[in-house]
Amino acid sequence: MEVLKRLFEQHYQLPAERVQPLQGQLGGSGRAIIRLAGGGFSAIGILYPVREENVAFLEFSRHFRDRGMPVPEIYAEDLSQGAYLEEDLGDTTLFEFLGRNRTGDVIAQPAIEAYRKVVAALPRFQIEAGRDLNYKMCYPRASFDRQSITWDLNYFKYYFLRLAGIPFNEQALEVDFSRLTKFLLGASHDYFLYRDFQSRNVMLRDGQPFFLDYQGGRKGALQYDIASLLYDGKADLPPELRQELLDYYLDCAGRFIDLKRESFMEHYYAYVYVRILQALGAYGFRGFYERKAHFLQSVPYALKNLRWLAHNVKLPIALPALMDALQDMLGSEKLRGLAASTEALTVRIFSFSFHNEIPADETGNGGGFVFDARSLPNPGREERFKQLTGKDEPVMEYLKQQESVHQYLANVLSLVDASVSGYQLRGFKHLMVSFGCTGGQHRSVYLAEQLAKHLRGVNGVEVVIRHIEQEKRNLEKIGQ
Repeated sequence: MEVLKRLFEQHYQLPAERVQPLQGQLGGSGRAIIRLAGGGFSAIGILYPVREENVAFLEFSRHFRDRGMPVPEIYAEDLSQGAYLEEDLGDTTLFEFLGRNRTGDVIAQPAIEAYRKVVAALPRFQIEAGRDLNYKMCYPRASFDRQSITWDLNYFKYYFLRLAGIPFNEQALEVDFSRLTKFLLGASHDYFLYRDFQSRNVMLRDGQPFFLDYQGGRKGALQYDIASLLYDGKADLPPELRQELLDYYLDCAGRFIDLKRESFMEHYYAYVYVRILQALGAYGFRGFYERKAHFLQSVPYALKNLRWLAHNVKLPIALPALMDALQDMLGSEKLRGLAASTEALTVRIFSFSFHNEIPADETGNGGGFVFDARSLPNPGREERFKQLTGKDEPVMEYLKQQESVHQYLANVLSLVDASVSGYQLRGFKHLMVSFGCTGGQHRSVYLAEQLAKHLRGVNGVEVVIRHIEQEKRNLEKIGQ
């Protein structure tokens, strides 16, 4: 953390007055992402120990900016510490904007227009800016070659199929994988492949898209990235809109090269399949293997896409063992149980310090509650509690003995319970509740934990809890 503060001060000649973890290490990449602000300026700091990946991102960012692409400016870096500072592009991802502008399968025009802007920008990355990119900087592979595809397919086999308990004939599946790989490599693959071109990696600022997380980019086929965007699991785009955006993409790409649609479409759905399998491998690794349950919430959306493909697409190659495994997935009781869990209301509970910013709602839902606990007795004033938090037994016992805390918590539970019931009746998926106190260490942590404990017993409710100040302390340890 200190290295990011130093980079901020070097760049702006001002100290960072506020430091706010944005997602800690909750994402799939393991990066620590921190917003630093001071003197009217704001920047995003990244802490990540994989030097090669950091170098790829920094080099690609400079290359793309030199060619006028909408990517963040790099302000400062310290690769020896796995740290760099980049432009703050705001808080609105394409995924969040989509959520605000849809009702079920009905997507409002502003979201469609945002997607069209993103689709129009993609060929510029792939063709225009990709022409003279230094592919020696790519990590871990310079191209989406046989090795890359093998890694993705094995990722799916071992971390999804096997851990989900889906039966398969390993030798027959390997034959299909080899056949699929050969077919995929038959497409022209001399373009920049973004690799993770999906709605959470696009920021919207003043209505314009900006792009992130291309550090895994390499040389590859055009089909992969547009498939990634249009079959992005939780975005859950309706088939008609996917087709409309695909047609628009082909028009845009055709302005840069002589694009033969029939040749493109011959390989397109094979790339859709391999992208979905790669994503399922990631969900399985993070969800089944690492037991991070929120990653499994994306599985039902991937299965929905596979079901649509099974009914609407016939690949030009036979993949019997793979298709049998996919059919078994679609019929799996275990995986159907995951689908049921996505209908739950997710209540996200935060503790924070009022010395810093109130946690932002990243779901696009808006609303919720912010409770100020500074009126309650403060354990932090007593020396015996200074090194403890609201999760430690001595602090909990102290607060339990305070009548004002009981009354406060009773009122909180009454308000939140009423909202939970109303949200469930109306089919809402997200509710956010934040507790703030002076240091974000004792009272707010205690109240957040008590609310989480209370809601974990409610049917149809999933609880996610984060303690912002505690996350900062953990990040400081990482950065030391």
